[in-house]
Amino acid sequence: MDNKFSDELEFKILVIGNRAVRKAQQENLKKGVPNVYCKNGNFYFELPDGTITTEVPDIYKDVFEKFKKTD
Repeated sequence: MDNKFSDELEFKILVIGNRAVRKAQQENLKKGVPNVYCKNGNFYFELPDGTITTEVPDIYKDVFEKFKKTD
């Protein structure tokens, strides 16, 4: 495989992946499910109203409690 083909394929895969992620994020928010992001080891939650918070939403409390126990 030459580099040009490889670079083009990698770019196409990234574009498709980015579109899929944005679509999933939009669908989550429409359904009332907050999006979760992690930056520098800190979790951030994007709520359906557009608010960004570090407070764990109720829908994720059980998951994060289990997560803390495994640390």
